Amino acid sequence: MIDGLVSGRLYGEAQIRTGQNGTRFVTCKVRAATNDGDTLFVNVIAFDNDVQTALLALSDADSIALSGALTPKVWTDKNGLVKPAVDMVAQKVLTAYDGRKEGGA
Repeated sequence: MIDGLVSGRLYGEAQIRTGQNGTRFVTCKVRAATNDGDTLFVNVIAFDNDVQTALLALSDADSIALSGALTPKVWTDKNGLVKPAVDMVAQKVLTAYDGRKEGGA
């Protein structure tokens, strides 16, 4: 297993799903920039309730940082080009909204 930290922007909206055994989970996609300026899609799944709540509160293009288990993959686009992708089981999430204080000073 590879533990990793990924930051990027939410691509679309997070979706609530239910597994065959009735377990609720949330899925989403994150666009992350690589060193060479290309884009890498990270397919995220979250089972932790706090992570699910944070993902569902976000909108398309919101900034996000996630940590968890990574699985590298490849996919083929409509032009036949092979591109990298990553699957992540998110264990922690950080968003721009986490830094806001209630009540202000």
